[in-house]
Amino acid sequence: MKIVLAAINAKYIHANLAIYSLRAFSNEYKEQIQIKEYTINQYTEDILADLYKEQADMVAFSCYIWNMGMVEELAELLHQLRPEMPIWFGGPEVSYDAAECLQRNHGVTGILRGEGEESFHELMQYYIGGSGKLQDIRGIIYREGGLLVDNGWREVMDLNKVPFVYEEMEDFKNKIIYYETSRGCPFSCSYCLSSVDKKVRLRDMSLVEKELQFFINHEVPQVKFVDRTFNCNKKHAMAIWRYIKAHDKGITNFHFEIGADLLDDEELEILSDMRPGLIQLEIGVQSTNDATIQEVSRTMRLDRLARAVDRVNAGHNIHQHLDLIAGLPYEDYHRFKQSFNDVYRMRPEQLQLGFLKVLKGSRMHVMAEQYGIVYRRKAPYEVLKTDWMSYADILKLKGVEEMVEVYYNSHQFDLSVTYLMHFYQEPFDFFEDLAEFYEATGFGKVQHGRMQRYDILLRFVQQRHLGAESRVYPCQECETAADVQAESGAENSKLDKLAARESEVSEILKFTMLYDLYARENLKSRPEWAQEILYRPFCEDFYRDETLTRQYLPSYSGCTLRQMKRMTHMEGFVMDIAETAKAGYRIGGPEALLFDYKERDPLTYAAKIVKVSIKS
Repeated sequence: MKIVLAAINAKYIHANLAIYSLRAFSNEYKEQIQIKEYTINQYTEDILADLYKEQADMVAFSCYIWNMGMVEELAELLHQLRPEMPIWFGGPEVSYDAAECLQRNHGVTGILRGEGEESFHELMQYYIGGSGKLQDIRGIIYREGGLLVDNGWREVMDLNKVPFVYEEMEDFKNKIIYYETSRGCPFSCSYCLSSVDKKVRLRDMSLVEKELQFFINHEVPQVKFVDRTFNCNKKHAMAIWRYIKAHDKGITNFHFEIGADLLDDEELEILSDMRPGLIQLEIGVQSTNDATIQEVSRTMRLDRLARAVDRVNAGHNIHQHLDLIAGLPYEDYHRFKQSFNDVYRMRPEQLQLGFLKVLKGSRMHVMAEQYGIVYRRKAPYEVLKTDWMSYADILKLKGVEEMVEVYYNSHQFDLSVTYLMHFYQEPFDFFEDLAEFYEATGFGKVQHGRMQRYDILLRFVQQRHLGAESRVYPCQECETAADVQAESGAENSKLDKLAARESEVSEILKFTMLYDLYARENLKSRPEWAQEILYRPFCEDFYRDETLTRQYLPSYSGCTLRQMKRMTHMEGFVMDIAETAKAGYRIGGPEALLFDYKERDPLTYAAKIVKVSIKS
């Protein structure tokens, strides 16, 4: 007999931990269980054809909000082609409305609810082993004689019983590895399904250490822990952090979702001593509005969270990813703007602006009508409007989200954004203004390459007349055009001064963008707006001077001039470009910067940048 476990992932690099756990738990039937993984970017017809060709005796789909539409369509088509073949669903997307799901999907035989390892094993005993009865399997709901039979929920399981699924690493080549050492969450956030399972279960450290060492020995690039609030048990978290720190081989990165406000001095101390790039932290802030945090039953002390994020930032060794959720109760557009500015000032490597999803089974689903929440009735159930935020507000925030992803989270515009922030009262204002520019010019409806994004940013600054009519200025001496026109006498000269200031802003931006470009890669061709390399003779002579290359490029000993040029770049600037960006106006005299692409920042992947003294 042949069973197919099918997963449709959001991206190719993702692996579906759930279906591998199901198969591993039913190891005695492993030869009869085939795993098939696809992505939502594939054509439904192609997936259907592939599944049909398997000629399976049963197909089970792993169901999530990102794939539910495709899964239901595939199930219907498979049922039409193979009406005799049982089709089963499982996963969080179908666990909390299983009966309704079966009623609208007539070709589906049944649904596994909640944790599925033990229920799936008994299904395999029934289908493959020919033993047992469906009516005796806890945790399933199924069809029988035109009726739905609900066997109730199965008790949560001992996490130590779940086998390790990664023994054959070839199955996961070029994939992100997902790993769990706990299930359940002690907190009660009303928008989250993890809050439904209050019983936190930990995997025994003797197993965890063995499995962590497996990842380290196999030099896995990244392991993402799927534990909810990983550090809710300090002893467990510290044991894992100590182990990976002590056994680190300089390759594997470990990703944790944590509650930053739970971190104490002992935890912060061990984090500060980690190899740069060894771990990264995802921190759900969601909102900085006390009324919102209280209403969604979230436990969070913002002052402690900010302190912890600042402590981690100081070490410059850990990538921090901070999340916000738009559409929560008691937070309107302007209050969300404050939450954004609060989090932006914490200087995370990534700031994710997400939107509320009203998940079945969550308390938010029950309270949605009371909050006036209108949301998509099909997956992903994303908010459209609330009593506090209109659909127009949501659309504006969608634009801001896109600008944050492109111009902040990518780290391709770091110095340029730092400079432009001086022309806005608040960080949010910059991204909002940029999003409005994209919308007005139609740029938001087209895909753009990286170089085009720089061109658009320059055009934005020039059309917004930053430096002449901006709301905030880098120095107190700057004046607005309106101020100048209101004054008597010498109007033309002052307007000329503002025009020169506006021109200078564009010129400085060109230099910051050039800096950002070369911080990422040694360009094969320079953009049209970039000036010719300043101090070219010096830059050329630098590579021929062994004294200088030994001083500034010690790791390139023995390399030819061509090899050094391929892995580095020298650029001349008419100012101290980094300090100019930080201050908001031109500072200092000329400088030459050496960009070294062999040595990169482990958090932003930017090249190592060294200031080289220019010979007179």
